[in-house]
Amino acid sequence: MTQLTPHPLSHPLLRRLDALLLVALLIARIRIDTLAEAAVLPLRQNDVARHPFLGHLLPPQAMKLLAEQQFVDPVGLLLIVFGFGCLLIYLLVDEFVGRERPRFWAKLILIWAIVLSTVFASSLKLTLLRQGSGPASYSHDGGVIQTEATIDYLLHGKNPYVEDYLTTPMAEWGINEFRTALYHYPYLPWTFLFAAPFKLLASGLIGWYDQRFVYLLLFALTLLLLPGLARTHTAKLLLVMLIGLNPIMGTDLIYGQNDSFVLAWLVLSLWLWGKGVRAGAGRGWIWGSAAAFGLACASKPTAWFLAPFYLLLLAGGSPSDLWRHPAAWLKRAALAAWPALVTVALIIGPYLLWNPAALFDDVWAWSNGTSATAYQIWGWGASNLLLALGQVASRFAYWPFWLPQLLIGLPLMLALLWRQTRENSAGRALWGYALFLFVFFFFSRFMNENYLGYLLAVLGLGALVEVGPGNLGRDERGE
Repeated sequence: MTQLTPHPLSHPLLRRLDALLLVALLIARIRIDTLAEAAVLPLRQNDVARHPFLGHLLPPQAMKLLAEQQFVDPVGLLLIVFGFGCLLIYLLVDEFVGRERPRFWAKLILIWAIVLSTVFASSLKLTLLRQGSGPASYSHDGGVIQTEATIDYLLHGKNPYVEDYLTTPMAEWGINEFRTALYHYPYLPWTFLFAAPFKLLASGLIGWYDQRFVYLLLFALTLLLLPGLARTHTAKLLLVMLIGLNPIMGTDLIYGQNDSFVLAWLVLSLWLWGKGVRAGAGRGWIWGSAAAFGLACASKPTAWFLAPFYLLLLAGGSPSDLWRHPAAWLKRAALAAWPALVTVALIIGPYLLWNPAALFDDVWAWSNGTSATAYQIWGWGASNLLLALGQVASRFAYWPFWLPQLLIGLPLMLALLWRQTRENSAGRALWGYALFLFVFFFFSRFMNENYLGYLLAVLGLGALVEVGPGNLGRDERGE
């Protein structure tokens, strides 16, 4: 008698994994956001009430009654109600809709509705409040306030890496002794070069601009591309909810941090690579993937550490050629990756030629502690052990964090690359990148909480992405 092999999702818990994860993510998403608003936005109730648009969405009596909860403003409270209502419908669809395809599309639409209400609408709410309260309010310092200032410098022909930010709205933000960012712009040029046309367009159409317009647009593109990176309906749903309702990245997007900006170019690059490796697809897709990866590398150094893993992926063919036929492998890798190098050179090159010392000081020396006005030891990483053990005199003191990063990170990277040569897949490349990046962050001068949101997003991609020959966008039934 033939023994039937149980389906991998046959256990009831696994069949309901997407529903269970959505419950956890939405609760975390809302709880974190309400705590953040209560802690850092003490004037939000008054600002919402007096705002010409937000304050008149409901009758005055309704606004007054909803505001009595105080922990969250009336508009935010209704967005929360909407989100939980969509979650309830999702659970009912999961329980009672039997046909696979209608159930999948209903769930995907509900996830989008939840993300739109808890991330997009919440972010737009803060942009409106900021527009009515001043440029230094309701936003992140570097991702919004400072990047908008760099766009202004760009439009006036000034070098953002040479200029300081003492006369910009950045000067009104933060704790005095830790405001060394007033003398540095730590991001690479694509962050403001890409945004500049949007600022000109928005200023011409509506008379004002918020950098979150760009972040939200690219975040929407990311979410639209994600289902094309997975094979099964469950994996598609998990990808969209893990990225869309990422507990930390979602909050960072609402306030305007820019990790989602880098992630968007990486996801686009991955999607283009998947199109390129399908049977019959042309080399142009691979070159497009490499160019998109170059845009990520020209945005933040965070993307640089994916380079060895992604190069191995882009080169294709047999990874064993690395040691069996190194010349052939290098030729193949160069033919696939040259658009990335050209893209990075075209974007970063002019600023490198303009003032290499200023670029290096802002992007690298500031973060590793060697600049005259360096970033402090901060965050949730191992650097706190130095403070606890009295190994540094102050948070601004230099310590060679590159040493543990090198001693631990380099062998780990080599081991992960070796594993990738045995399974040269997109998922393996992303998982290896995330593990190495975690080590780099953990032993760095600072591991801020937004890095963990980015790590969760990349780990989610590494665990769930399946793109390759014949796989892109193909559904598998039987879930």
